[in-house]
Amino acid sequence: MENNKQFLTGHEVVVQACIDADATHMFGYPITPGTEILSGWIKKCQDNKDLHFLQTEDEIAAGFTVCGALMAGSKSFTATAGPGTVLMQDAMGMADGMRLPFVTIIAQRGGPSSGTVIYSQQEVNLAIHGGNGEGLRIVYSPSTVEELYVLTRKTFNVAWEYRFPSVLLTDGYLLKTKQDVVLNFVGENVEPKPLVSEHTQKNIRNIYTFEQELMDELTNQKQDFDEMAKEVTEFESYKVESCDELIIAHGIVGAAARDAVDELKKQGKNVGLFRPITLSPFPKDELNKLCKQVKKIMIVESSMGQLKDLVKQNLDTQVEIDGLYKPAVGIETEEIIKLFK
Repeated sequence: MENNKQFLTGHEVVVQACIDADATHMFGYPITPGTEILSGWIKKCQDNKDLHFLQTEDEIAAGFTVCGALMAGSKSFTATAGPGTVLMQDAMGMADGMRLPFVTIIAQRGGPSSGTVIYSQQEVNLAIHGGNGEGLRIVYSPSTVEELYVLTRKTFNVAWEYRFPSVLLTDGYLLKTKQDVVLNFVGENVEPKPLVSEHTQKNIRNIYTFEQELMDELTNQKQDFDEMAKEVTEFESYKVESCDELIIAHGIVGAAARDAVDELKKQGKNVGLFRPITLSPFPKDELNKLCKQVKKIMIVESSMGQLKDLVKQNLDTQVEIDGLYKPAVGIETEEIIKLFK
């Protein structure tokens, strides 16, 4: 589908993407910086009676309501942030175990506790490993407003295609940005279908009597996840040809790092950027291939090291690692450039 250029905020882009993905129900609770996703969806519901919403009493209720709607075959979703993401982990954990196509948009905010309300990259661990399981979730990290649109559409498609909970992990800076955008998406929507009905399966198991049973189930899920990863994993490699040093960043910080690479190249420095677009599944093979040629990795993130931990978990090559770690604080292009002075 191709639309003409529009002047939109990131929030408006996400809402439009949900509609274009054929989502019909949203369940949520207002929380900054994601409230405008809920309020924007409600506004669309007033004009389109095929769209529905329920503002629940809290994020716990929102998560479990999404689970129920999904089992009935409704393409449903929620949006939350920070403490709301914490509260929603119980429902997301159930979705993990039942392989529900649970879609949530997470607008990260600084922690611990309520912390700051606009920006952070501190919810990586929560998005991937927040439940009492193995982190078999698909997590996208967009770096631009237009990528918000594309990856929101993909989040719905992969959730329903592969039956793993799927997350769009973003932030208030990107959601509140307003700019000219062209909303393009290549591909068709994956159609929802009832997961439980009187004519098909009447129950999706989530409780196991014996430990061995659960281990067998998780082993099968991991095999499915690894197979799915071959189709879903995404990354950006920017000006990495024969680079000596490699910046690794994700989300909006990745956009700043891209500009930094351009400037560093002008200064004669041989620096490239590796940006994981899927934080889960992580683009491990591509990262290790790149790291065979570099002398040093510079990880840049608005966290004390959640991306660094992901990189270390997936790195098979011995290489020096340094970085810039600023929890809950935005990182500008100039700061990244200074790392190479």
